[in-house]
Amino acid sequence: MPHCQVVLTIPKRLLAYCLYRRRLLGEIARVAARTVTAAIRTLTGERELTVGIVACLQTHGSRANWHPHLHLLVTDGGFRPDGTFVSWPVHDAARLTEAFHRAVLRLFVRLALFDEDQAVGMLTWLHSGFHVHTAVWVPEDDRAFATRLARYCARNPVALERLTYDRAAKIVTYRSDKSDGPTAGKRGPARVLGPGTGPHPRQRPRHHAVLWLVREPPARYPVPGCGARRSPQRYHPRSCRRFASRPPRRPAGRRRCCSRSSR
Repeated sequence: MPHCQVVLTIPKRLLAYCLYRRRLLGEIARVAARTVTAAIRTLTGERELTVGIVACLQTHGSRANWHPHLHLLVTDGGFRPDGTFVSWPVHDAARLTEAFHRAVLRLFVRLALFDEDQAVGMLTWLHSGFHVHTAVWVPEDDRAFATRLARYCARNPVALERLTYDRAAKIVTYRSDKSDGPTAGKRGPARVLGPGTGPHPRQRPRHHAVLWLVREPPARYPVPGCGARRSPQRYHPRSCRRFASRPPRRPAGRRRCCSRSSR
């Protein structure tokens, strides 16, 4: 059966909420799936259609930057309860974008991240930052293209062939896969960080565990949630305030051999 790729992006204002609340990305993915399903059912006039959706969440952009967005592989229609397939009619991506826009804002209001006045104010923005792209269509007999598209949706955040390492300066430069546009060019300088170094795990995106790109490598990094500071070479968690109130561990006593008498 034919498929369609639906790419959904959110504005920059919401990226910080997703960075520190990773479960929010799953909630947005469920909202996107429900929005696409409702759009297909509305345009076909079939309220009981079953739509197949595979959601791929990506937290990285072309230059390994923090850019969470969704890739949905959607059946180009849905199935009736009797098993017959109904195709997705020609649709307007702008209306789908508006529906996704309103659904995400309702989610943020329901989770008490926004109040209603903030959500209404974002609805008046000329450029909302939400975008839905539905121009990629996969024919039912083109299995090779469907495989390439699925691999693209599940690709790794960092491609080794786009990394350039200066051994003398110990600088890594990462090149975008786009030749033009806002995401084209290179990102650097960068530092390859080993285990236990780099930002605090709560600040590190899920897919950025190996490579952390910075403008200028700072000398020290603050640890969120405590007043202690750490060096980039080693992280001592017991220097944080949350460990200050813990009593020291007592050394374990000698164990009595079970073969000896207890006299």
